[in-house]
Amino acid sequence: MDTSKWRALCRLEEIADGAARGFGPSPGGFTGLFAVRQGEAVHVYVNSCPHIGVPLDWAPDRFLSTDASRIVCSTHGAEFAIDTGLCFRGPCLGDRLEPVMIQVKDGIILVPEDAGL
Repeated sequence: MDTSKWRALCRLEEIADGAARGFGPSPGGFTGLFAVRQGEAVHVYVNSCPHIGVPLDWAPDRFLSTDASRIVCSTHGAEFAIDTGLCFRGPCLGDRLEPVMIQVKDGIILVPEDAGL
């Protein structure tokens, strides 16, 4: 697998099962990413609410509801499905978070180098 156009986010084990973690933008970028881990599955999205473009987290790595069952926008409380990014409650109902393609290689989560630009 050619990983020359991919960048590493972190090791899979650095995100606890049922937790989320934020990442800064790629070099030259403005918008960060965040990853949510559910067992061996990892979902990565651009950290931008489809409603008004603000970051979703109110504090570092705070992307999930208290029961960790959904992604929540800190600005207006919109709720998103973890596995699809679909908004099912809030002002952006029916919109989706922007998904980011990933690869997990040797336990490292990789994303395209231009993800979030």
